[in-house]
Parts: sequence; C-alpha cells; structure tokens
Amino acid sequence: MLTTQRHRFSLPEGLHYLNAAYMGPLSRATQEAGFEGIRRKADPSTIASEDFFTESDALRRLFARLVNAPDPSSIAIVPAVSYALSFVARALEPDVRAGQSIVVAEAQFPSNVYPWRRLARRRGLQLRTVAAPPGPARGAAWNERLLEAIDADTAVVALPPLHWTDGTLFDLERLGERAREVGATFVVDGTQSVGALPFDVGRLRPDALVVAGYKWLLGPYSLGCAYLGPRLAAAEPLEETWTGRLGAEDFAGLVNYRDEYQPGAVRHDVGERSNFILVPMLAAALREILEWGPAAIQAYCRTLAAPLVDAARERGFHVEADDARAGHLFGLRAPAGLDLDRLHARLRERRIHVSRRGNALRISPHVYNDEGDIAALIAALREAR
Repeated sequence: MLTTQRHRFSLPEGLHYLNAAYMGPLSRATQEAGFEGIRRKADPSTIASEDFFTESDALRRLFARLVNAPDPSSIAIVPAVSYALSFVARALEPDVRAGQSIVVAEAQFPSNVYPWRRLARRRGLQLRTVAAPPGPARGAAWNERLLEAIDADTAVVALPPLHWTDGTLFDLERLGERAREVGATFVVDGTQSVGALPFDVGRLRPDALVVAGYKWLLGPYSLGCAYLGPRLAAAEPLEETWTGRLGAEDFAGLVNYRDEYQPGAVRHDVGERSNFILVPMLAAALREILEWGPAAIQAYCRTLAAPLVDAARERGFHVEADDARAGHLFGLRAPAGLDLDRLHARLRERRIHVSRRGNALRISPHVYNDEGDIAALIAALREAR
C-alpha cells in the first residue's frame, strides 16, 4: 500500500493543497533536476551534441512505459495539448468531408474543443456536443449518450478519460471500439488522468493521446508528451524542425539538407524540444510516477478521500456515484441555499486549496496529501452556511 509522500515535496506546513487538477507541485527530485539544468546552461560547455537527442529519447521511453505504448518512437514531445491537437486536426483535414460530425462531451476543456471547432468551420463538419444528463447516475447515462452520438457519419471522437470539472468517468474502451467500428479517428486528452489513473494504449488503442505534464505528471509547465498512432505519426508535421530530420545527430552535416524525417512521431516534436531544464524535470517526475504506479496512486487517493465523500454527502453535497467517478478528481455539488463562492473564499482563508468549477467544488488529492488535509476540509464543510 502506498503511504503519503509528503516528505518528497516542499509544500509549506499548514497548507492543505487538494488541487492537483489545477497544477501539480514539483517534488524535491524534480526541483533538483531543474536546478541542475540551470547550472548546466550556466556553463554550456558541459552540454554535448548528443544530449540534444539522448535526453529527449529517455523522456520518450519513460512516457511510453507509463501508457504502455508499443514503441518509444511513437511518442512526440509537445509544449501543450493545444499544440498537439492543432496538428492532429490539420492532419485529418484532407480526409474529412462536409456533413460529417466530430463528437465531444459538454463543457470539455477548451484545448480539446477549439481545434475541432476550426476543423468543423473549415470543412463543413458538425461539432456534436453531447450534454450531461440531469439527475443521479449521470455517469452511465452520459456514456450511453456519447455512444449513441457516434454513427456512420462521425469523423472524429475527441474525449478525455474523465471530465475535468467533476471526475465523471468516460468508458474509453467502449467509446474507442465504437469509433473504430464507424471508421472515426479516436483522440484522447489524458491531461487530467494519466499519471494518477492507469492508461493502456495497447488496450484502448487511441489514434492520439496527448498529456500536459504540469498536472498529474507533476512536471513543469510548457512540456508534455503525445502518443501518435501510425497514421498520424506518418503525417506531415506542424513544424519543420532540424531535430525532426533524419541524420540530425550529425552536427557537422546539418547543412546537407535532407527531406526525410526521423522515424515515428519524433518528427512531430516541438522546435527546441531539447530543453535542458524542462526535459530533465519531466523525466524526473515520470520516474517517481512510475515508482509509485498509477494504480497505487489511484487507490491511495480514493481511500484517502473516502471520509470526505461520506461527510460531504451527509452535509447535503451531491457527489457522483463511486463507480462512475475517479478517486483523484471529483466534484462536490452544493446543496440548495449554500453560497459556493463564500465557501470557496472561506476555504482559502483556512489555507485549503481546491478549485471552483461550475456549480461544484473540484477536489483533487495526490500522494503528498494526508489525513490532516482531508480532516481540515471536512471540518470546513460541516461549518459551511
């Protein structure tokens, strides 16, 4: 059983940070990797030409292990979800036709919506937004609505493993299977789950999986990873980077320009991907995530938060059914008459950090949290008016 890892972080005493879905803190090991990167850049003579490639490839291997990708070369290093999905949408543009649909969930995070809105406008597609059903047991009903929305005219299914506002789980196995049945491209934004919830590329078979590194991967801002299936990996990249070309490792021959790209998804790396500060930081964070294991992290968060869920329900908050939501991210929907803005402000006064998303308080614990954090939030909820 995983126990609290608070000692591996630098969170101040008395701070109850239950907000990893907003931004994950850096562990001490990840901080040190960044400091070492700064020291290296202070003396660039210590950076060898091979470091432009070996460190990036090490990061690819770590992320491939995390999501069970078949080959590290299927992993691209990206600066943001929006960057990667803009590439995916552009790559799909020649193959879609007017009248087809793109299926997304209601109130999905914008990075997994705006590229599809643009594609829909440019090619005359319908953006089919599937609303969450009202009432209890909405998780199961929402999944059924999504399955019904995918039909023979669907070109793209773009979803997360769970909803970013309240942790409602989407059945990616069934949804991905349905997408493949109708020949649709299956795209997943795993930012709010990968690292804290197991994800298996081999089982779920997405055409693209994109993950920002600064939330549940506990890495730095402005760096993430994307798995690209064979069809997308072979597409023309968004940028024409020198590191994306075959033979780029030979610095002396860089002006012997070549049209051939590096194999796999490497050609889709962002320019200047060999960041000697951020890449080692994300690699250090992934090593710790792999050490703990996403399944163990999920079990830890769910067990830790169980008393909070019970107390919130007793207080009149609505929480999605346990089997329909994640353990590391969930929403508390306030009972009638309770001023959620006032409650959120009171929590901040007590140094309890959660997020307000829609009509819910979003709670997102991680391995640095402990029973004291949960007890502080329970006490505040019981006093709320």
